[in-house]
Amino acid sequence: MTIGHKVASETEVDATMARALGAGAVIVKPAHATSWGGYAGYFQDPDRHLWEVAWNPHWGLPG
Repeated sequence: MTIGHKVASETEVDATMARALGAGAVIVKPAHATSWGGYAGYFQDPDRHLWEVAWNPHWGLPG
């Protein structure tokens, strides 16, 4: 199971991943273009929770 954090742009995915790394997270899968047309990465926080940070161009979030 992952905890999903949806953001408004690819740039925001990268920034969130960098903040997580700086706070002690372990990058499990670096941010990358996905097969479904979005952009996502995965990290594990210091409490060992797995997070997905994702941008989906079809969601229509402001960004």
